[in-house]
Amino acid sequence: MKSNIRRTLTPAVVERIAAPLQAIASPQRVAILLAIGKGEACVCHLEAALGWRQPYLSQHLMELRSAGILKHRREGRYIFYRLSDESMLELVSVSARLGRVRMPAETAGSGSRRKASCPCPQCNPAPSTIGEQRSV
Repeated sequence: MKSNIRRTLTPAVVERIAAPLQAIASPQRVAILLAIGKGEACVCHLEAALGWRQPYLSQHLMELRSAGILKHRREGRYIFYRLSDESMLELVSVSARLGRVRMPAETAGSGSRRKASCPCPQCNPAPSTIGEQRSV
């Protein structure tokens, strides 16, 4: 039986298994995943939520994107991030449980919670112009 395991778990396979764990191994990256949650968040939203400066945050976001953990989209000058696979939140949740940490229910929820200090269109949408009439 050991020989089957040995053939299946080659160093390349084990490295592929370890890659996402290495990518989220820092507390800062776990915090980013939890701040994004099941929704999406722009860089300015993450700055407001985590209290970090944009260059520091961007460095971690770039690593998470490179690892395939985050996807992004651009809307004007804003870049919005979301998890490539929401099961990453399950991994963080299991890790919290193994560390005997009780996470609040809203921690791994939607990342689209509005922040007054975030200037993005999701947090501070422009006033609606529907129904306004133009004077001629």
